[in-house]
Amino acid sequence: MTSLYGRRTGRVKVLVILGIILLVLVGGGGFYIWSNLQPVSNTGEQKVITIPPRTSTKQVGKILEENHLIRNAQIFALYSTAKGLGAKIKAGKYKITVGDSIDSIVDRMAAGRVYDDSYTVTIPEGYTLEQIAERVAEKGVIPKTDFIKEADKGIFSEELIKNIPSHLKVKHRLEGYLFPDTYHFSRDEKAHDVIDEMLKRTDQVWKKDWDSRFKAHKLTRHQALTLASIIEREVRSPKERPIVAGVFYNRLAKGMPLQADATLQYLFGKQKQVVTYADLKINSPYNTYKNTGLPPGPIASPGIASIEAAANPQKSQYLYYVTKKDGTGEHYFAVTYQDHLKNIARSNQHKK
Repeated sequence: MTSLYGRRTGRVKVLVILGIILLVLVGGGGFYIWSNLQPVSNTGEQKVITIPPRTSTKQVGKILEENHLIRNAQIFALYSTAKGLGAKIKAGKYKITVGDSIDSIVDRMAAGRVYDDSYTVTIPEGYTLEQIAERVAEKGVIPKTDFIKEADKGIFSEELIKNIPSHLKVKHRLEGYLFPDTYHFSRDEKAHDVIDEMLKRTDQVWKKDWDSRFKAHKLTRHQALTLASIIEREVRSPKERPIVAGVFYNRLAKGMPLQADATLQYLFGKQKQVVTYADLKINSPYNTYKNTGLPPGPIASPGIASIEAAANPQKSQYLYYVTKKDGTGEHYFAVTYQDHLKNIARSNQHKK
């Protein structure tokens, strides 16, 4: 017969064994959690990951684990939730170094410190389409040839470009329609999207009253942009834009050629130091010395001030202007050709 003492001793042994097992399990579980909270091997490599909107904490962990940035997706989800940050993780792109701690990863995502890998591209006023293509290419967004090809052949839905006359032999179809501004483009941007963004900006800045004013001057939007682009390239002094616009309207009304050097410069591609008499004889619809009226299309992308000047020219009797050549970039204006000749002589006297 088993004694009472023997039975008690057996129970104690069982309890001790159970205690040891529990400690092992608890310790093993704790070690499992602890080990999976440790950073992965630090390689120094940086990876850019994208967290889509409405992504659960568990899915965030899965994205991180698949990119070998953490050890265990489930542990990540449990830990970030325990920290009270799981629900605060924000969508976006994140640049994470392989070997970063879970704490730093969770904190960064909860704070929304996203990685901005966009390109900032500033297009100055008066840039030609080819210059815009070069600027975009320099920034690493789109190769120049791809940009020009899409601009000339791509299909776009903006209302503004539907009025471009198809019968005109323009050098580039969208010349003058890509608004000069500062843009932010992502690294995976397509040529079509980049151009579309610039066209949309032109639509956005276009003022409703401009159409009625241009209509009063008997100009279409295409002709208005053409005139504004010439003003943009001809005039350096902001206060003179409306005056020069008035000169052009006066010459158009009298059937006189515009005689704008900027339209000839457009043919050369790169700015020439001096326009020669031989240049004035070039056979091209963009030669406003040889042809009356406006050229077939814009010669650059005009800014708001030049479009505004074309819409609101300053009334005068001026038919001529010449650069002062004193370094100011301003002009002398004249009503008669005789006075214009005097201004040319006057300008040459102050040549720097």
